[in-house]
Amino acid sequence: MTLGDRLRRVIRQQARRAGREYAESKRAYREAREAAERVDPREFNLPSDSDGNARIVCRRHTERRAVPVDARGRPACFEAGVDDCEGCAEDIRDGRVQT
Repeated sequence: MTLGDRLRRVIRQQARRAGREYAESKRAYREAREAAERVDPREFNLPSDSDGNARIVCRRHTERRAVPVDARGRPACFEAGVDDCEGCAEDIRDGRVQT
């Protein structure tokens, strides 16, 4: 193995390590941001499960779900611009949620 081959191998290993560390940092940042945005469902008078998720009935998919709710009263499954999701978020803020 020549010096050039070893150098390429070391650079490749370091680049992979940096990529893994970047991905881990990005994941940790996302999880921390989501945890900071999450609120106790009782703030909106919502029933909750043992994990602290709000128990709701999803209008869009017509199924029961246990989801985290952010400070603006939007469930984690919320998609802006979808009428069912917008209505669900309004119901959460108003305390009128089907369980």
